[in-house]
Amino acid sequence: MPITLLQTLAATNDWRSIAPEIFLGCLGLALLGLEMLLPKKEHGVIPFAAILGQGGLLIAVLAGFHHAADGPAMKTFGGLIQHDRIGEMFRVFFLITAVLVSVLGAVALAKQRMPKTEFFAIVSVVTAAMMLLVQSNHFVMLFVALETVTVGFYILVSYTRTNPLSLEAGLKYLITGALSSGLLLFGIVLLYGVGGLNGLKGTSDSAMNFGALQNFLAQNPDNFLAAAGIVLVLAGVAFKIGAVPFQIWVPDVYQGAPTPVTAFLAVGSKAAGFAVLLTLAQVFSAYAPLVTSVLGVMAAATILFGNLAALSQGNVKRLIGLSGVSHAGYLLLGVIATLHGQVLAQGAVIFYLFGYLLASFAVFGVMTHLAGEDDADQRREHYAGLGRTHPFLAVVLAIGLGSLAGIPPLAGFMGKLLVFIVAFKARLYWLLAVAVVGVVLSIYYYFSWIREAFFEEPNDPGATRQPARTPVGLIPGLVLTLLAAASVLLGFYQGGLAGIIGLR
Repeated sequence: MPITLLQTLAATNDWRSIAPEIFLGCLGLALLGLEMLLPKKEHGVIPFAAILGQGGLLIAVLAGFHHAADGPAMKTFGGLIQHDRIGEMFRVFFLITAVLVSVLGAVALAKQRMPKTEFFAIVSVVTAAMMLLVQSNHFVMLFVALETVTVGFYILVSYTRTNPLSLEAGLKYLITGALSSGLLLFGIVLLYGVGGLNGLKGTSDSAMNFGALQNFLAQNPDNFLAAAGIVLVLAGVAFKIGAVPFQIWVPDVYQGAPTPVTAFLAVGSKAAGFAVLLTLAQVFSAYAPLVTSVLGVMAAATILFGNLAALSQGNVKRLIGLSGVSHAGYLLLGVIATLHGQVLAQGAVIFYLFGYLLASFAVFGVMTHLAGEDDADQRREHYAGLGRTHPFLAVVLAIGLGSLAGIPPLAGFMGKLLVFIVAFKARLYWLLAVAVVGVVLSIYYYFSWIREAFFEEPNDPGATRQPARTPVGLIPGLVLTLLAAASVLLGFYQGGLAGIIGLR
């Protein structure tokens, strides 16, 4: 019987379905091989090889997107992985993120005397793990993929090992990450255990499969152990997205990590967490009142804490980290709306994430060019006079911050508007009120940063000495131009993306 079972499972293995993830893993190994084979003076081609490989894969995935996304949902590898339109959308999202992180990494690492190849190899592997994470249909697959992502970030956060703040950030992320993994695993064990108890309806040894677990929870809607497991799983995921009360690691880790890694955490890790939450919201739908209550309180506290804490921040990396906490709160509104039957809520969350990607990388791109050798020391005063000395960077910064603030007609405004609309239709009125207060608060610190860049002079008495600014190269300049232009265009016209993600 075990042999028959193994043969049945092996028959569902479809390696072609995870070809992009396999390619990224091989790309990471190939980059390490290049470092060994090439003379040291030619190691400068490795970042370009990484960007070329990731960009080429992105083009290939986009070329086959409709063929892969328009077909029926398909389960492979014994039900561990599910391929559908949402998974394909996030494949594109994470590949764009990887390309942008690699471009910023090439700029940032040029200022450091640090190994470079390992950075791009780890980025490729972490990206592949994120892509598998959002396609998980089983708690074993979810946990393994999530831990692969987390371990990769442990290394990336403390990558500049000569900087004490980077090492401190890595240690704090390690401790809090271990705690979150423990909570998540404890919740999974409770759900698996209660799913196999004799005497309960729908019990099954396959309770770690999302479909089987959803059926079991629907037949046992009032089980205390299942409710406890759900809360612990949500707590474990809340750590990854930086939601209150599990956000304590965010400002220190964002400040100490290299700026490209901070961008990877802010965009890639957050998007992966919300992709998991969207899946789990469907799995836990039988416990919708519990999940709604937990996420609702979490969303309100996250929005208020993130915006209030960001008001007093002088270090822009800490500021952007705390503002990212508030964005997690806004996104939670969309997740809660899915539990109230809003069919457009999932698309609204994905649209918000794409707008957030464009705006965040525009801001982080400017930060990467303005950062000195001490990457952690990036103060708002360093941006004084930027509009006069580097008008291109100042305009990109203003567009990125304006989009994050939700100023029309930028993409960030449309993302917030869509999430607020689905929250209104779900009658989440009190959460909407909190969200509006949060938006008003955020305008102060975003526009204070813009004011510093355009209306302050670096030569004022007592002004902080600015670090040497990195000249904008051809590829980074093109990338920043595309990010700023896309933020504007997506604010005016959402038709193409809205149709793909199911908003119309």
